[in-house]
Amino acid sequence: MLMFGGFTGFKPPSNNTDFGEQMLNSVLSQSIRHLFSQSESVDVALKCFPSSKLLQGSIDSFKMSGRGLLIRREFWVEEMWFETDAVSIDFGSVLSGKIRLKQAAQAVAKVILTEAGINKAFQSELVKPRMENVTESSLMDLSGGEPVSFSDVELKLLPENQIRIFAKASLPNGLIPICLTATIEIERRRRILFQNPQFMGDEIPEAQRGVSELLSNTFAEILNNMVDLDRFNLDGVTMRLNRLETENDKLIFSGYAEVTHFPKQG
Repeated sequence: MLMFGGFTGFKPPSNNTDFGEQMLNSVLSQSIRHLFSQSESVDVALKCFPSSKLLQGSIDSFKMSGRGLLIRREFWVEEMWFETDAVSIDFGSVLSGKIRLKQAAQAVAKVILTEAGINKAFQSELVKPRMENVTESSLMDLSGGEPVSFSDVELKLLPENQIRIFAKASLPNGLIPICLTATIEIERRRRILFQNPQFMGDEIPEAQRGVSELLSNTFAEILNNMVDLDRFNLDGVTMRLNRLETENDKLIFSGYAEVTHFPKQG
């Protein structure tokens, strides 16, 4: 559903402007939907005054809000919201069913992930290989020189940006459960770090605690080298983070986005 009238607070006066508005709304909505492999809802709202500026390709801002978004066919986002500053487009491209920006647009952004969505991401084809056949020297010492794989990762969100992670490590003599807590932080606006990892020995059988503690500390290092936003960027949209917070079963990111182009359709 497009919300032009509700966002601008006026009705465009001319038929030509009505035509331009309707066409731009339609093309912009379809272009944004193409950012995602799947979406439950995507709403787009334009802000432009006077409305005749649309025909020259000038927009004061546009706002996108989406729910149930699937990125790269594997990563679920509960909600995503962004609002740009002024945008300049080539209106001729709109007539051919495309959106071409004359220059990159800047936007404030918010992304909400759920605990369930994060745990699904650990099973994705982009993430799983980074936890398999790990050859860190500290791990190889425990496994007799064999690569170690981690599986069955389950993350629990806790208050004050804390998380608890359960997983299993595959050693030649069997599976070893691991458990740790950590604080999640942002580094350089693009990486998620798992800081101050603490081994949770009470969750592990006593006979396995020594090995489990070593495995848990190494697993935290693996996670720190894994979550880089540049691996998850949308086509034409680069995200950067200013802050994050945990709230019940949700992880909320806020920051900004740079939109350089819209994905090709079809």
